[in-house]
Amino acid sequence: MGILQELVKNIPVPRMAKVKVKFDDSKIEDLGPVLNEKLQQEHIKQTVKPGMEIAVAVGSRGLDRLVEITAVTVQFLKDLGAKPFIVPSMGSHGGATAEGQREVLAHLGVTEESVGCEIRSSMEVVELGKLPNGLPVYIDKYAYEADAFVVINRVKPHTAFRGPVESGMMKMISIGLGKQKGAEACHQLGFKYMAENVPAMAKMIMEKKPMLFGVATVENAFDKVAIAEVLTPEDVIEKEPGLQAKAKELLPKLFFDQLDVLVIDEIGKNISGDGADPNITGRYPTPYASGGPDVNKMVVLDVTSESEGNANGVGTADFTTQRLVDKMDLEGTYANGLTSTVVSPTKIATTLPTDKQAIQAAIKTCNILDFTKVKLVRIKNTLVIGEIEVSENLLDYVAKHSNMEQVSDLYEFPFDENENLF
Repeated sequence: MGILQELVKNIPVPRMAKVKVKFDDSKIEDLGPVLNEKLQQEHIKQTVKPGMEIAVAVGSRGLDRLVEITAVTVQFLKDLGAKPFIVPSMGSHGGATAEGQREVLAHLGVTEESVGCEIRSSMEVVELGKLPNGLPVYIDKYAYEADAFVVINRVKPHTAFRGPVESGMMKMISIGLGKQKGAEACHQLGFKYMAENVPAMAKMIMEKKPMLFGVATVENAFDKVAIAEVLTPEDVIEKEPGLQAKAKELLPKLFFDQLDVLVIDEIGKNISGDGADPNITGRYPTPYASGGPDVNKMVVLDVTSESEGNANGVGTADFTTQRLVDKMDLEGTYANGLTSTVVSPTKIATTLPTDKQAIQAAIKTCNILDFTKVKLVRIKNTLVIGEIEVSENLLDYVAKHSNMEQVSDLYEFPFDENENLF
């Protein structure tokens, strides 16, 4: 037995219980007709002229109903005689290659067949100008050559900075459409100034290149579309902060102020740009964002297959497993830090051979006197927190909380013969 295993072998692992977490689950059932109706606004229709080539910006996030939203938008433009095409708008994602970005869209179900138009993917950009602080502003070459562009994106809180505008329309315009060079430029001065630079870059792009409209969604705690809006460029500037505020209201959360240990079964780029959403874990990659529980020690056990080895976010945890490390694509993971300039999430957390030992290590180091009284929560990932597992010592708190309900008896952690969870 190695020294690490010897140090943690006698640390007790608590009994657990399943807990249902209640959130507002309001959603738009018939999204297609709702979106069609919003697109039919006369002032929107008047901006679309027959024969116009229109770039439709689609990103790398797994938005709810993304294929349907894109297909409806494309059909609306085609019905007015325009010639829409998709432009992958995802900064440096997809390995910062044209084919990689096309593949990211395909993973999300966005293909030429599924949305009814051509996809033009390139990493080439055109510089439109510079901000007063000297940062260059870029736009995708195909979007630049088009007659106008349209943006599709979800509005939600960012994971590394706070401001009236975080993730949403303006970020898609400034960083998504800016491709790798735009993402790099926007991150150049760090997240401390992102709340200023994202809208400043977006406004310059909208001033220099015609944007017809944007389709903005806000999702509920279960990642279903709760709000869908069609916004003119003026609306984007005026209304995106309000949509951002609503997104924060609907954000799912762990209803605990403090936890000794948080165990996350899997992280991945398909779950969050940070592997695990810091708005839920409370572990942020920068000091410019806050919120969520105070977690003494965090464990991440695995990386999703969809993330293809990109384990960005493992560095925000304290402990991980050899299984996750063995799956890491270091180049893909490190590329995130080199582009965002935030490299702490790409560091490799203290690594233990098995799930059990990683959890025992977290309990051992969480700074409590009696390990049997550990306040521990286990989640599958930060997209799935409608049902969680909590340790025995948290059940009295759960019983008194209006948003939580215990739905199982206590049980032992289900480790297999290799000390891994199943």
